[in-house]
Amino acid sequence: MSAHSVSVKKGVSIEVVTILWMIVEAGVAIGTGLVAHSLALVAFGADSIIELIAGTVLLWRLIIEANGAGLDRVKQAEKVSSWVVGIALMLLAVYIVVASTDKLWTHQGAESSFLGIGFAIASGVVMPYLSRAKKRIGAEIASKALQADGACSIVCAYMAWTVLAGVILTALFGWWWIDSIAALGLVYFVVKEGWEAIQEARGKEDACGCGCCHD
Repeated sequence: MSAHSVSVKKGVSIEVVTILWMIVEAGVAIGTGLVAHSLALVAFGADSIIELIAGTVLLWRLIIEANGAGLDRVKQAEKVSSWVVGIALMLLAVYIVVASTDKLWTHQGAESSFLGIGFAIASGVVMPYLSRAKKRIGAEIASKALQADGACSIVCAYMAWTVLAGVILTALFGWWWIDSIAALGLVYFVVKEGWEAIQEARGKEDACGCGCCHD
C-alpha cells in the first residue's frame, strides 16, 4: 500500500472520530445550554453541528479516494467539500455575531452547567489534536478541504475555551459581558478561514494565505 493510500485511510479514521465526538458534543452542549439558558453553550453546540456536517462531507470525499476513484471524481468531491466547509464556517460566524449581540443587548452572562463545562474542557483538549492531525494529513494527500476542516476544529476549541473563560471570569469578577466579547473576537478568524475554503472551491489555487495549508 502506498504512503498516499495510508494517509487517506488515516484521514478517514480522523473524520470518523470527529463525527462521533461532534454527535455527543452537540447533544450535550445544546441540551445543557437550553436548560441553563446559556447562549454560550448553545453557540458551542451549534458549532458542533456545523463540524458534524463538514466532517460528514469530508468523510464522503475521503472514502471516494480510498476506494480508488479516478482523479476527476476526487477533485469534484474535493470542490464540494470545500464549498460545504467554507459555507459552514460563514454560517458559524453569523451565529457568533447574532448570539453575542443578543447576549450583550439583554445583559446575559455565562451560566454554569457542570456537564456542559466538562465537555467544553474535553473539547478544548481534544479538538486541537484533531485540528493538527487534519492539517497534517490534508497536506500529505493534497486535500485543502481537509486542512480547512482542521481550521473548523480549532475554532471549536476556541469556543470551548471561550465558554470556560466566560464562566470563570463572570463568577470571579461579575463580568457578564466577557464571553460575548471573546466570542466576537473569533469572527475574523472564522470568516478568514471560511473565505479561503470558498476560494479553494472556486478554483483559486493560491487562495490560502493563512499558512495552515503548508504546515
